[in-house]
Amino acid sequence: MKDQIVFFNGDYLEKEAVKISPEDRGFLFGDGVYEVIKTYQGKMFEFDAHLSRLERSLNGLEIQFEELDNLKSICHRLSCENKLDNQDAAIYIEITRGAARRTHCFPGKPVAPAIYMMINPCPSTKKEQGKGVKIIFRPDIRWARCDIKSVALVANVLATQKAVENDAAETVFIRDGAVTEGASSNFFAVFDDVLYTHPESHYILSGITRKVVLELCYEIGVRVKQYPILSSRLDTADEMMVVSTTKEIIPVIQYDDKKVGDGTPGPVARELQQAFDRATAKL
Repeated sequence: MKDQIVFFNGDYLEKEAVKISPEDRGFLFGDGVYEVIKTYQGKMFEFDAHLSRLERSLNGLEIQFEELDNLKSICHRLSCENKLDNQDAAIYIEITRGAARRTHCFPGKPVAPAIYMMINPCPSTKKEQGKGVKIIFRPDIRWARCDIKSVALVANVLATQKAVENDAAETVFIRDGAVTEGASSNFFAVFDDVLYTHPESHYILSGITRKVVLELCYEIGVRVKQYPILSSRLDTADEMMVVSTTKEIIPVIQYDDKKVGDGTPGPVARELQQAFDRATAKL
C-alpha cells in the first residue's frame, strides 16, 4: 500500500518512517507475540476472542503489556487512516518484550514493550473455497508451545516454503502419528459424517476460526469430535479442510499425491462456509 499509515509505540506514521531498534528482542530472539484480526467492510470479526488470545500469548511469554484496552480504537483509526473502513482487510498486531542489551534472560531492568500495528487489504479466498486446494503433510518438529502465537515462526516459514515448492496451498503437521495443525491454519477432517479436529493443547494454536467452526457445527447440526486424527486414517477421510482468519474455510481435495474423497469440495465444508458467510454478513 502506498503511503501506508501504521502504529508504532504510540505514534501513527508512514510505514517507511518506522525505526525499530536493532536490540529489540523481537528482532534478536523472536521474543514477542502477534495477532491477526480480519475486518469485513471495516467491521472487526471476533475482536474480543482475538484480544483474549493475545493476552494469553503475552502471559505465556511473561510480557507485561498494559495497553490492551486501547487496541480496539487503534484498529479503528488505522482502518480509517488507510481508507479500508469499507472493505475486507487484515489487521496485524505485534508486541515484543522491547529493546535491551542482548542477553538470553529477561532485561535486568524493566523496559517498555514495543508494539507495531498495520492494516492491509485481505484478498478473497472464494476461488479456493469453490475449487478446493492441495496440501502436503510433514513431520511436526516445532517447539511444544504452539498454543502461544509467537513471532518465532521460522519452522512455519520453512514448512510453507515446502508447500510452495510442491504446488500446494498449505503444509499440515503430523506429530507422533497424529495430525496437529497447518503451518498457518487449523485442520479438520470428516469421517462418516463426523468432523474431527485436534483437541486444544500445547501442540496447536487455538484458532479463532476453529472456535467459530465448532460453534457453527453446533448450530447446523454437524457432529464434532475434538480428538487426534491418526495419520494412518487419512486415506479414509471423506473430507478435509483448513481454516484460519484470512483463509476462512478452505476444502482440501488432495493431500500429497492422493485424492480426498471424490476430489471435489465436500458438503460439510460447503455448508460450514455458507454458515460462516451468514455470520460475517451480520456484522
